[in-house]
Amino acid sequence: MKAILWTKYGPPGVLELSEVDTPAPKDNEVLVKIFATTVTAGDCEMRSLKFPIYLSLPLRIYFGFSKPRAGTIPGSELAGVIESAGKDVKLFKKGDPVFGSTGLRLGASAEYICIPEKTEGIEGSLAIKPGNMTYEEAATVPFGGRDALHFIRKGNIQNGQKVLINGAGGSIGVFAVQLARHFGAEVTAVDSTGKLEMLRAIGADEVIDYTREDFTQNGQTYDVIFDVVGKISLSRSARSIKPNGTYLLANPNPSQLVQGLWTRMTGSKTVVMQPASGTFEDLVYLSELIEAGKIKTVIDRRYPLEQISEAHRYVETGQKRGNLVITVG
Repeated sequence: MKAILWTKYGPPGVLELSEVDTPAPKDNEVLVKIFATTVTAGDCEMRSLKFPIYLSLPLRIYFGFSKPRAGTIPGSELAGVIESAGKDVKLFKKGDPVFGSTGLRLGASAEYICIPEKTEGIEGSLAIKPGNMTYEEAATVPFGGRDALHFIRKGNIQNGQKVLINGAGGSIGVFAVQLARHFGAEVTAVDSTGKLEMLRAIGADEVIDYTREDFTQNGQTYDVIFDVVGKISLSRSARSIKPNGTYLLANPNPSQLVQGLWTRMTGSKTVVMQPASGTFEDLVYLSELIEAGKIKTVIDRRYPLEQISEAHRYVETGQKRGNLVITVG
């Protein structure tokens, strides 16, 4: 089968198209023929391992210190069809359309993958694909949709609250905007100029172009500030959040970690900064919302598997609106 091999830590060129053996499922696994996967900002950070030391060290221990272990295939989101199932599998059968994630096991940038029938957290999970989505659309949901759902729930967002989402135009942000609206919030979406029209189209009540306006200076206050991209200074934005408000930090930088701990200890505000851990039930919940027409995905560009390096380069420009899909086969 065709697969992308991750040969080194570094720029997009370290990803190589190769021929590898098609895996065979174990008794508790399914073999999925992959039709679509994705490239996210997180995939680019993982490829280069551009993380603070407290994150990069454990990842090097997991994947390999000087370079990824031989045969490592990147990619964590997928949609496809069950090609075969091990004898102990109960939830799926040959021909079922599925979508899901592989977690830290990666491996989705390939024509086939074996996945345990039901796993959780960092091991990913699989569910039946929403009937009103294409495979390409469904492949964008497991990471961005579940991370957004995790933090929106942690924010305990209520009807009528004001929510600001910083970095709203990316993989997580586009789902966060729609989920916050679904739960009744008034949503202000912050991102760059080229993404504002799209954000209005998916339901944002207000949009702010961060290249032209600093939301911390406009006098507005919010019940919840959700920073998807790790760019907000908690001390600087203190005037923009209500006294008992909540910060949601999906990708906290070292400064935010320190400020977040201090804010927790010294004030009345809630700070949520923890890894999102999606479940099978989350995938099913999102699928139900999608089939009911409550949320949808946004796809910016599509690349074939052979051009995955070019896809990584585009994502690193920061211009991606919503999601970027890799078509397979």
